Amino acid sequence: MKKVKIISIVGARPQFIKLAAVAERMSFEPFRKTFLHIIIHTGQHYDYEMSKIFFQELNLPEADYHLEVKSQLPSEQIGRMMEGIEKVLLKERPDIVVVYGDTNTTVAGAISAAHLKIPIAHIEAGLRSFRRDMPEEINRVLTDRISSLFFCPTKTAVQNLKREGQTKNVYFVGDVMYDVFLSVQKCLKQRQILNTLGVCKKHYLLMTVHRKENLRMIKNLIKIFECLATLKETIIFPVHPGTQRCLNEAGCDVKKFKNIKAIKPIGYLDMLYLEKNARKIITDSGGVQKEAYWNKTPCIVLRDETEWKELTTSKCVILVGNDEKKLLSALNKDCKIHRYNDKIFGNGNAADKILDKILEWSYLQ
Repeated sequence: MKKVKIISIVGARPQFIKLAAVAERMSFEPFRKTFLHIIIHTGQHYDYEMSKIFFQELNLPEADYHLEVKSQLPSEQIGRMMEGIEKVLLKERPDIVVVYGDTNTTVAGAISAAHLKIPIAHIEAGLRSFRRDMPEEINRVLTDRISSLFFCPTKTAVQNLKREGQTKNVYFVGDVMYDVFLSVQKCLKQRQILNTLGVCKKHYLLMTVHRKENLRMIKNLIKIFECLATLKETIIFPVHPGTQRCLNEAGCDVKKFKNIKAIKPIGYLDMLYLEKNARKIITDSGGVQKEAYWNKTPCIVLRDETEWKELTTSKCVILVGNDEKKLLSALNKDCKIHRYNDKIFGNGNAADKILDKILEWSYLQ
């Protein structure tokens, strides 16, 4: 029997985690006999801390193609990605292209495949913030418009697609990031990151910021830092390269805030361990919001909305935007997660369901 040729297109840190779930399952029977899996890495994230370490920690196979596009203006970056992706697709002629999430890599991969009339499977389909000024929202909406298979992480995502008129080949499979989260729990026991940073369990805050909406308003972000500097608590701040560039351009040296410990981006396992043991998390990341929930750590979101609507009802996530008063209030609240439900994101077998559906779909073509 001819194998189904799948090309996965990834390029950014959260996509490597999502790919890990799919790639691992594809290495086992019965999927190993039925699929030929090829990986394209666009190079959207290229620093060791943002890329290579994830392949190492998650035992990901090396990418078959590395486009090395790196950082540029969005339109230029997407254009260069499409140019490279199209050459690979013409050479390999896959049966289906799999794209993940909502990055520039996602939309570049989807458009390239659509131009060549290659079917597209979108993992993490149906997410909506309902803010068209967010690059991530534009990417996910465009990708969903041209996809053939829609793998939704939550039932809310299924309903979002239904409201947009998309009901064919839409599946609630759960979240592949939850698959990976569950699979690595045993690996977390030996992490030394707390000792390295000189902090104790539940006696620090963890902060991440990288969304364009916050970086465009860098003055507001600096006000947030000034607000956090009034606290006696240590704040661990792994700095995204894009965030560091914006801070440099604004002439802001985070080191002047004595209680904010700015560090380089860290690997997936250390990040999970920091999330698990933080008193609270401050972030604008969708992935970190979910990981906070799975770790049962209260999470304060530096946005006015979230794609993960389910989390706001759990009281795990508090939306504060860039309002310093709301931030301080949320930090001082004795937050406890209510109505914790680990089934919101499936049963930890999303990758199995995805591959089953792709196989089922391929038989019908």
